Amino acid sequence: MSGKVFIQTHGCQMNEYDSSKMLDVLRSDLNMQVTNSEEEADLLLLNTCSIREKAQEKVFSQLGRWRKLKLKNPELMIGVGGCVASQEGEALKQRAPYVDVVFGPQTLHRLPDMVRNVKSKNGAVIDISFPEIEKFDHLPKPQSDGVSAFVSVMEGCSKYCSFCVVPYTRGEEFSRPFDDVIAEVAALAEQGVREVNLLGQNVNAYRGEMHDGEIADLALLIHYVAAIDGIDRIRFTTSHPVEFSDSLIEAFANVPELVNHLHLPVQSGADRILALMKRGHTALEYKSKIRRLREARPGISLSSDFIIGFPGETEEDFEQTMKLIETLGFDHSFSFIYSARPGTPAASLPDDVPLET
Repeated sequence: MSGKVFIQTHGCQMNEYDSSKMLDVLRSDLNMQVTNSEEEADLLLLNTCSIREKAQEKVFSQLGRWRKLKLKNPELMIGVGGCVASQEGEALKQRAPYVDVVFGPQTLHRLPDMVRNVKSKNGAVIDISFPEIEKFDHLPKPQSDGVSAFVSVMEGCSKYCSFCVVPYTRGEEFSRPFDDVIAEVAALAEQGVREVNLLGQNVNAYRGEMHDGEIADLALLIHYVAAIDGIDRIRFTTSHPVEFSDSLIEAFANVPELVNHLHLPVQSGADRILALMKRGHTALEYKSKIRRLREARPGISLSSDFIIGFPGETEEDFEQTMKLIETLGFDHSFSFIYSARPGTPAASLPDDVPLET
């Protein structure tokens, strides 16, 4: 089988990585080629994000546009992957019955078989299971035609922040074996990659098994990645403050290949709201880690995320957040109005913060 595939990606860097792997498996197994034209495609793929309601609604808007293409060409296949697919499952198919394939982040390696099934007139396919490490065992060797590349080192999240859907759409935390990550980075370096971005929903929680049975944390992984010939720059994302460890702070002091920037989302500067969010840390603990990081890497650029209007947030809570921003002097801050996500604990809290405040 051959043909052309068009892919549209919404959301985070992990989704960008996943999209590249979707294209890899389709090229490797089905000899499909990438096209930048929706009209030329035999397969349209939408890799989705459900972190906020607006992002989720964008999915169905796009699918509505693709439906018109399918009416013109009934042989056109439409597939939906990512977190909306994982969260919605059969409900997505009911809302958009013209979709042929629904698959989750952990089953993208099965995409060629799903496409074959649809081509064989066996009906639509829905596969949103969580086979964990199997995904990485079945991906083709990495390929890159640029100097920068994403490398997924772990997936899922076990923090269960009260506002977040990630544990429900991507599953619990699991780390790729240490040697597998090193092998992927080395292969990319041989192809000319000079910068790698180590990815995970909670990348600081990386605990990869080494060949001798020992467990490597993210800091140790960074040291080994930095030693690979050709790798000049290392980034990692996304970070959670709880696992931003002393060993990671030391890595910023001792590994010059680590870029001079850290994005460390805090979400709020009010301890009461942090507790309602189930973040697992206080504002003081966060500030202490930032202070020690700046001692280890003077002049480092810092950015953070903030949720505004979380259920129960008062004017005083908001002022504490503003004070934290002023005290720490972030180079960049990204603020988002709270968006209740179905199935999360925070969704059951009374949303008593009016939008106009």
